[in-house]
Amino acid sequence: MIRKHIRFYGWVQGVGFRWRARHAADLVGAVGWVRNESDGSVSMEIQGTEEEIDRVILMIEQGSYVRIESMDVRTVPTEPDEHGFRIR
Repeated sequence: MIRKHIRFYGWVQGVGFRWRARHAADLVGAVGWVRNESDGSVSMEIQGTEEEIDRVILMIEQGSYVRIESMDVRTVPTEPDEHGFRIR
């Protein structure tokens, strides 16, 4: 089990990104949160296996209108008591 903080840049706001992230995380069983940032990027903390996290990102990218141009990714400590995936 790992947890990553990911900052997404590109066409990521106003295109259903956060909804897709929550839906994808729910489908694969990952937990965490996602939120829009004031600079037009989107931040996400997601916890699960490496494969689950990769699947969530692929599912987000497959959506219409979303175009991820770059990502900043760092590993952060897990939160063992977290349940579900929230839009902030």
